[in-house]
Amino acid sequence: MKPLFSTLLSSLLVLASPALAAQMQGDVIIRHVTIVDVEGAKTVAAQAVVLKGEDIVAVGADAAIAKDWRAARTVEGKGRYLIPGLWDMHVHFGGGPELIEENKALLPLYVANGITTIRDASGDLPDQVLAWRGEIANGSLFGPRLLSSGAKLEGIAPLWKGTIEVGSEAEVDAALARLKDRDKVDFVKITDSTLKPELFLYALRRAKALGLRTSGHIPMALTTGQAVGAGISSIEHLDYAYNAGARDEAAIAADFAAGRIDRAEANRRLDAGFDRDTAMTAYRSFAAKGVFVTPTLNGSRIIAWLDRDDHSNDAGLAYIGPKLRKTYDWRVERAAKADAAAIAARHKHIDDMASILPMLAEAGVPIIAGTDAGFLNSFNYPGFGLHDEIALFAAKGLTPAQALASATRAGPAWFGWLDRYGAIKPGMEADLVLLNRNPLEDITATRAIDTVVMRGTVHDRAALDKMLADTKTRVAAWNAEAAAP
Repeated sequence: MKPLFSTLLSSLLVLASPALAAQMQGDVIIRHVTIVDVEGAKTVAAQAVVLKGEDIVAVGADAAIAKDWRAARTVEGKGRYLIPGLWDMHVHFGGGPELIEENKALLPLYVANGITTIRDASGDLPDQVLAWRGEIANGSLFGPRLLSSGAKLEGIAPLWKGTIEVGSEAEVDAALARLKDRDKVDFVKITDSTLKPELFLYALRRAKALGLRTSGHIPMALTTGQAVGAGISSIEHLDYAYNAGARDEAAIAADFAAGRIDRAEANRRLDAGFDRDTAMTAYRSFAAKGVFVTPTLNGSRIIAWLDRDDHSNDAGLAYIGPKLRKTYDWRVERAAKADAAAIAARHKHIDDMASILPMLAEAGVPIIAGTDAGFLNSFNYPGFGLHDEIALFAAKGLTPAQALASATRAGPAWFGWLDRYGAIKPGMEADLVLLNRNPLEDITATRAIDTVVMRGTVHDRAALDKMLADTKTRVAAWNAEAAAP
């Protein structure tokens, strides 16, 4: 009996050996990959990443991970670079109910471009977009994670459609209650078309008291500092941040509010009064108060240079339905009416605005990548435009690492979600983009996409190409229908 007992004991010891213990089971392993540590602005080579469900469950040296883990699917990452999923933090859907299907067709364009989360900054289809948000979350509609403001707050009889019109503090209170309790919005958008300046500030303060983040356009009758003091969370569009650098911004705002100057004169004086020291003081205040800036710089660049490029040969046009393309005409026609002096002024203004990007970064202001892509915003193509935006950031003075952070970490940071998004480590969401080149060396590498992982599901290059081809086919059919007699 003793030899038999010894044999059994030896067998049990072998089975219990850590070296031969059963491997842990994941769903996907990405092997031999170089991880881009965006926060640390560095790369880590020869790594493996294990995904299970929607989670990253293990990250480490490839040999160690391969020993301890197995999975149903392996993605080969040799010679490639893995970054967190991209976020476009300023998009729009709209154009009226007849454009719902053309807007919905834009959703796969984001995923095909590595964008796993988008922030809808309000259009004229707010209820439809909120419905899409729910459908994407429950898996019945394909698209990136969709975060939305719902309907924006505006004054009475505003320029923009799809708004909640408010003319009193009581109406602001009711609007915010609706957005928070009924629509359960992810943030509140407040614009400046007709909203009274005092109600703009009141809305910011009340939203903050309710725990709602706010983004918006700052009325000309207010200083940027007043909006920051009232609690605005993100300033949308770089020109509002640029205005904070004017030495006499307060006097200009007061003159505009009193009707002594018009908008054109106010803008001229703001441009003429820009001062670096004044700007840096303002931007340090932004940083101290936790205010982010979403430049939407590429959209402004497109409009500024329409006299040089009519975009008639853009490849992106093939992905935009004919009714959505028609909404581009409004801005194109406005730009075409400008005389030579106005054209020169807008060329100069876009360069002046872009010059503050490094200043914002130096002051510690978080810069958010957002495109302004969608209806009305001419030739700023959903999905593709984010790569244009961050390439422009790098061209105007940000490092590639800063530009990449604006599209991977700034969005989660604004929502307070850096414990779940924006890095590649256990416990994070399995939203990833596998690139063929290193974006820390050249930010245009974000275009060189091999694979996108969204909520743990792998979309390889063939699947991404099919998303693009399917959208192009739908648009071609709409074009043919529109052209039919």
